[in-house]
Amino acid sequence: MSKTETDKGQDQEELGAAGSQLSTAPREEPLTGVPAFGVIGWIRWFWRQLTSMRVALLLLLLLSLGAIPGSLIPQSGADINKVADFQQAHKTLAPIYDKLGLFHVYSSVWFSAIYILLFISLIGCIVPRAWQFIGQLRGRPPGAPKRLTRLPAYTTWRTTAEPEEVRAAALKLLKRRRFRAHAEGDAVTAEKGYLRELGNLVFHIALIVLLVSFAWGQMYKSDGTKLMVEGDGFSNALPMYDDMKSGSLFRSDDLVPFSFDLKKFTGTYESSGPNRGTPRTFQATIDYSVGAYGKRKTTTIKVNEPLHIGDSKVYLVSHGYAPVVTVRDGKGKVVYQDAVPLLPLDGNVTSNGVVKVMDGYKDPQGKSEQLGFQAFFVPTFDPKSGTMMSQFPALLNPLLAVNAYHGDLGVDAGIPQSVYQLDTTHMKAFKDGKGQLLKKLLKPGDTMKLPNGAGSITFEKDVKQWAGFEIVQEPGSIWALTGALAAIFGLAASLFIQRRRVWVRAVRGADGVTVVEMAGLGRSESAKLPEELGDLAGILYDQAPGAPDPDDAPATSPDPHVVPAEGAEK
Repeated sequence: MSKTETDKGQDQEELGAAGSQLSTAPREEPLTGVPAFGVIGWIRWFWRQLTSMRVALLLLLLLSLGAIPGSLIPQSGADINKVADFQQAHKTLAPIYDKLGLFHVYSSVWFSAIYILLFISLIGCIVPRAWQFIGQLRGRPPGAPKRLTRLPAYTTWRTTAEPEEVRAAALKLLKRRRFRAHAEGDAVTAEKGYLRELGNLVFHIALIVLLVSFAWGQMYKSDGTKLMVEGDGFSNALPMYDDMKSGSLFRSDDLVPFSFDLKKFTGTYESSGPNRGTPRTFQATIDYSVGAYGKRKTTTIKVNEPLHIGDSKVYLVSHGYAPVVTVRDGKGKVVYQDAVPLLPLDGNVTSNGVVKVMDGYKDPQGKSEQLGFQAFFVPTFDPKSGTMMSQFPALLNPLLAVNAYHGDLGVDAGIPQSVYQLDTTHMKAFKDGKGQLLKKLLKPGDTMKLPNGAGSITFEKDVKQWAGFEIVQEPGSIWALTGALAAIFGLAASLFIQRRRVWVRAVRGADGVTVVEMAGLGRSESAKLPEELGDLAGILYDQAPGAPDPDDAPATSPDPHVVPAEGAEK
């Protein structure tokens, strides 16, 4: 081997030592031979593969891909009715999807396996890198290589200042620029940019926090809805909900204790222009208290402005009208009087629903019976439109259309049924004098008489409003937000902060004049490293100005962008 090749090999070894530990990424050493793997060997091999960065990225990609069917296919945990409709419409695909767990993706075995493996992989990556980073913080940057000319950024000049004075000035300058610096031998070693590795670790730790928060929130979450008419009250207990979905580990005792009353709902709308009917104000005024003996407070819930109580959030999600209806029997006795919530059918709040009189009514012969009324309501009726459809969402000209049935509502059979639908299987319709279905359009204050002295139904002048609330309890939401913010800042630090090292060597030359060498090395090729080295060299040059060259040429300031060619120093 020639002397030149030997020098190059030594240079590579020196540069490798100077650039060591610029990253906490684990080094992958090539296998010199294929060992005979036993059980322990295979376990170690599997652990190294699982904790490698490429496998972590692959698992993260699989997790993202696995979430796609959870967004496109109806999920049993979100809406069981949509799942049933999908199964009814897709007789061939539905059994396949069911076997693959695509109707419950986030609780399926395969999704959980990816989730857990990613969790273990991240921990396996972070723990050794964290210990290595702590070791780097406790240690010192490596000493200067023998040949600084091999580094990417390099400059040199001659000065009449003493080597000790140059090194002292360089040490002071680098510390002032927030480098970790110390003198070692005939050179000063400095390093900066540790926040890059710290940001990298924070990013990966934040991913673990996000995974834990997501799992915690899914297992202990609850999501329920409640429809409330003005004047109604609600207590945060399971029997009070109209509908409730919860995680696998959720218990009723986990509900945050609070209660609230709906005092008033306010909705205003654009009255003219192309946006006519668009909501301008959409809010609910409530009185609430926390705990059994909490002080009552008044607040307003708006769309996208929920009420926060502990881990619970109360959202305003829907709105409609509840006409007050009074039903009397043939003797004038009130057998039913209440505000009846009706469900909107369109943006102008055209609504329909059912009035059910289950107890207290007797027909003209004194026989106990049940009544059912189908109701169709428009808040703004316009006779010129020619349709029974609301022309505006506000109460400008309310009209209630009803028809009546009597018989057995089926509520005593023990089979659940919707309060917004009327089962007429065991009921008979009231007929008018022409033998047609009895029906009538009622304005506020109007009454429809039932035939043969069977009673009446009155549309009272009071029309209340109702509001639909969604009460969500997610115990891990704060941690998830914290993890997301930490991940963003950690990623930004790892991307935009450059970790780099600077060496300053000052030695006395053969002619007695001090030779100053400055060089820099970054973790990656960065255009800012030569600029930073040039700035440092310019300041140090002012403190240790250049001396004339041996041929009496004028001294020049350093240029860090020029790297001497092979043998230039000879």
